[in-house]
Amino acid sequence: DFLTMAFPPTLLSLQHVTINSFAQEDLSWRKGASSILVPNVLDFENPPPEEPESSDLREQIGLEPDDIILLPPTRVVPRKGIEHSIALVSQLKNPKCKLLVSHESGDEGLEYQNALIELAEQSGVDLRFVHTKTQLVNPFGTRQEVGTSLEEVYAQADLITYPSLYEGFGNALLEAFYYRKPVLVNRYSIFIADIEPKGFRVISMNGFLTRNVLEQVRKVIADEGYRNEMVDHNYELGKKFFSYTVLRRKLRSLITAFTGMDDL
Repeated sequence: DFLTMAFPPTLLSLQHVTINSFAQEDLSWRKGASSILVPNVLDFENPPPEEPESSDLREQIGLEPDDIILLPPTRVVPRKGIEHSIALVSQLKNPKCKLLVSHESGDEGLEYQNALIELAEQSGVDLRFVHTKTQLVNPFGTRQEVGTSLEEVYAQADLITYPSLYEGFGNALLEAFYYRKPVLVNRYSIFIADIEPKGFRVISMNGFLTRNVLEQVRKVIADEGYRNEMVDHNYELGKKFFSYTVLRRKLRSLITAFTGMDDL
């Protein structure tokens, strides 16, 4: 009752910020409070290198140079829908297609990961796990980077699969646009409301795989010109709608509302 009464507070000294339009509407409906929508952003003004440093990642995990890597760049938790990625690789029926999961597991136990491993074995899908780089700090303050860099993993991917059931926004989706990778998206609610209307070109699915989805995936993998046109288009839209410039504009509006200074 106390939380319902007092949180989030509606005070003149506070300006609320929400990450998606659903949260914005919820806050307005539940508390009568207005908010500024500040989406996830990436530094689209500074693109990643067009020719990343040579990587031995494929060799490290036992893959061949011509293997086709499908990457779900997500943590191993049930809401990420990684089983759809396994089904996709299975139905492509291409022995060169491999599935690489790039983030950690264990946030919600290991049962889901074990289930994925079993499903992949039953489906004849080559499933690999690699941990992206994190910083460890020892008691003496020395930083040590552990794992493979996110940039390196994306550089090796041929297609990003993002079959999440729901998301607060979808940072990994922006990463796919930023690293100029084609992406398969399960049309979760925030994507439909806040990202899809911007005009991004993705392979869309509605909770299940269809023959049309499979054909689009095959076309993206095989047709370099089509693929490049798609990812370049998405990068430009990312720069327009989800860049640091957008964040600066949003923050400037917030600060101006309190300070009255519009020359920040």
